[in-house]
Amino acid sequence: MKRLLSIALLAIAIFTVGFGRPALAGDAANGAKIFSANCAACHIGGGNVVMAMKTLKKEALEKYGMNSLEAITTQVTKGKNAMPAFAGRLKPEQIEDVATYVLSQSEKDWKG
Repeated sequence: MKRLLSIALLAIAIFTVGFGRPALAGDAANGAKIFSANCAACHIGGGNVVMAMKTLKKEALEKYGMNSLEAITTQVTKGKNAMPAFAGRLKPEQIEDVATYVLSQSEKDWKG
């Protein structure tokens, strides 16, 4: 019985560690600077002056399937609809930093 309990606890520990939410990969502080210089004109405070419903708030990111580093990185890199592509203007590391910043700010409702 002890062995079965030990195996079960080990399996739970491995599952929890192995499938937890991934750490944000980029540098949010650098992302904040890049966002301020390149994105804030349209997305000040997590808003969207072009398409008001598609904000960078957590609920909107979830609704539109944009609540991951991969999704945000792809959108910033390639652009979509009225949003221009930044692949030629920003390095991949900078785009990852911006995506990290956007996700971290969305978790804080863009307050701080």
